[in-house]
Amino acid sequence: MSNERFNIRVYGLLVHDGRVLLADELIKGQRITKFPGGGLEFGEGPKDCLVREIREELGVEAIDVEHFYTTDFFQSSAYREGDQIISIYYTFRVADPSMIHTSEVLFDFANALDPTESFRWLDLSRASIEDVTLPIDRVVMGMLITR
Repeated sequence: MSNERFNIRVYGLLVHDGRVLLADELIKGQRITKFPGGGLEFGEGPKDCLVREIREELGVEAIDVEHFYTTDFFQSSAYREGDQIISIYYTFRVADPSMIHTSEVLFDFANALDPTESFRWLDLSRASIEDVTLPIDRVVMGMLITR
């Protein structure tokens, strides 16, 4: 029996020096590469969610937050049966991108601040939609590449 509920996700696109920031995460035993962000909490606006998620995950403040894309097709959740995913993407800047703890290695949990999440930069000139795991992220990556 499905619950048929909406699961709203909010993600940030940080592009700096021709590179985009990616998050490598271990989610329910699976290695996932996605954009930084997470779930919208009840009573929170999407922009507020992004600012909170960036502060929690990256330890920096998101500034100049601008809407980029909202899911415009049906996507079921890979993790919760009965959930429909709606993802909202924003571009943002940070005062000093060098303050973000990143690695050059995929899934570098050993050197990360969080043992289940690490961050790295991806050169957009060499990027493809396969560089991210989730279906909606792949649509967004395609948009970033063609800009």
